[in-house]
Formats: sequence, structure tokens, C-alpha cells
Amino acid sequence: MIGAARRAGAAFFAALLVVLLTGVPARADTWRDRQWYFGPMRLDRAQQLGRGGAGVTVAVIDTGVDSSHRDLRGATVGGWVVTREEPTNNVDTGPHGTGMAALVAGRGHGDGAGLLGVAPRSKVMPIRPVNDDLLISNGIRWAVEHGATVVNMSFNLPSDRVLADAIAEAYAKDVVFVASAGNGGGPVVEPGAFPHVIAVGSVGRDNRVASFSNRGPQVDLVTYGVGIPVARPGNKYDVTNGTSVSSALVAGAVALIRARYPDMTAPEVVDRLMSTATDRGPKGRDDRYGAGQLNLIAALTAPRAAKKTSPAPSRAPVAAPAAARSTPDTAPSPLLIVAVGVLVLIAGLAVLMVLRARRSS
Repeated sequence: MIGAARRAGAAFFAALLVVLLTGVPARADTWRDRQWYFGPMRLDRAQQLGRGGAGVTVAVIDTGVDSSHRDLRGATVGGWVVTREEPTNNVDTGPHGTGMAALVAGRGHGDGAGLLGVAPRSKVMPIRPVNDDLLISNGIRWAVEHGATVVNMSFNLPSDRVLADAIAEAYAKDVVFVASAGNGGGPVVEPGAFPHVIAVGSVGRDNRVASFSNRGPQVDLVTYGVGIPVARPGNKYDVTNGTSVSSALVAGAVALIRARYPDMTAPEVVDRLMSTATDRGPKGRDDRYGAGQLNLIAALTAPRAAKKTSPAPSRAPVAAPAAARSTPDTAPSPLLIVAVGVLVLIAGLAVLMVLRARRSS
């Protein structure tokens, strides 16, 4: 037994020496570990259900995207610089756009390193700039023409009717819009306040609305927005707070839903997000949480409403005569024509007989 103990001890110290010399293999780097929201959102399972967002293009209207970032290689498609009317070279003119892109479609790098997006198999289409409502409107139209079915707008800009009209036009073409509710604790800002846009507020790890998150009747949904790690140009990273990151997380969630249900319309996607949200705060909808907190697994697995079907064929012949009777310009039946003809003939004969009687008298 002493010999066996010695051999076991030698094996242990040999293994310890290997660890000390080579280091413990890293499961993930610290930035992946900082994506704490993966657990409560059950993103691993959600990505399986939603095929990682494969086949879905998300237009990110922002400051551009550093597509050379190691976590975004292969995650972008050609975008558009509206001011120059030319394809974007995916250069981020500010750190914001790269951060939003990685939250949507980040792919990480190496063996579990870097940041992973909510929909890591989706594609990001960078559209810029974000400082003029007419330019943004033209960027939306270009993005829709080139295949974007989700649009993320993590910015605020006082806008007039032109942007609202462009959003309504694209929504009618089956595009889902997501925007930040805004920071500062005030009312919801535009474009989040526009119709056809999912305005997203922020909650912290405790699922309580963050103090900075704007509120009001236009708030539709909330999700995490405190202590969120983001990518920055030049293979850098940061941790930030705000409804901008919350909007990007919801845009990634929409990409998963659209990948799982390719035939689901934009209104149905929006309704699904609202109807499956986890109710927070006062019972029912309120101005802080909107419809509630994003419940991505429920949104991906809830039963779909039965599609409306056309009436049974056997009912069609019954309905048709009623419609025909109610139509004023329906052609008269042949029997009616014959009857009218006979009456005209009788009337004519009667007139003829009267005339002859007068002549004979």
C-alpha cells in the first residue's frame, strides 16, 4: 500500500508540475465571462432554437462598424454611407456602432474568447450617419431594398414626419424596427416614440427599471442594460449602461425569432414579443416596463395562433345568390323578360282595337 501511495503522490505532483509550466487551458477569456446576461436570458438555448439568427440581416443605423474587429469577422455585409451615396467600408467613425453590432451578431474569437452576440449567425448591415432624419430615412429604404428585415436604431434624434413615414413604409414591407427608449429618466425619445417601433427600456440584474431609462406610454419592452460588455474599434472592449444596448439585445432576439419562423410577419413578431414578456411592476402594462421584460425563450416557443382559413367550399353556393340578389344591376331572368314581352303585346293589341273602334264609329 505504501508503494501505491507513493506512485499516486508522484502522479499528482507530476500533474501539478505540468499545470504550473503550461497553465490551465482557458475555457473563455474575461470578456466572455462578463456577459452575465447569457444566464438569465438563457441565450445558449435561445440560439439553438433560433438557429443563431442564420439567414437574417439586421441593419444597424449608427456610427458605422469596425468589421475588422476580431469578434465581428464574417458578421457584416456591405452597408451604405448615405451622405456619399456609396457602400460603406465598415469603418466606425465612433465607438458606438461597433458595440451595437457585436451585441447583435458578435462571433467571438478563438476558443471561447471575445464577445458573442445574441444572434451570432445573423449578419449586420451598417448604415450611417445618424444625425439627420432625411438621411436616416434614405438609409432605411436602402437597407430594406438590400435585404434587411430587422432595423436597430440605438440613438435619439428629434425627427419630423419624413422619418416616421419611412418607418411606416418599411414596416408595411415586413420589417421589424427596434429602438432605444432613451436615457435620462424622461419621456421616450424619437425614433423610439414613433408608431411601428419597439421602444426598449433598460433593467439591471435585479430586473428593476434602471434610473436612467426613459418612461412613458411609448415604452414597449425592457431588457438588460446595466453593466453590459461591448466591443470597441481596434479589438478593444468596454462595459457600458444604457437603453442603446438594450435595444441591440432585442434586435438580436428578433433575428432569432425571424430565423426560427421565416414566414412570421412583422406584426406577428412584435405581438409575440409583447404577449410573451414577463410582467414586471404593476400588474399589466405600465409606463416603466411597457408590456414587460423580454422573455426570449417564451417568444421562441409559444404556440402560434392558428391562421385564418377561407370558408368551406360548401358554403360558397349559399352565399352567392344572396349577394346576387342584393346587387342592383343584376341582369333580369329570362322568364321575367318573356312575361314583360307578353304584357307589352297585350297592351299593344288593346290599343289597336280601341283605335279601330273609333274609326268605325
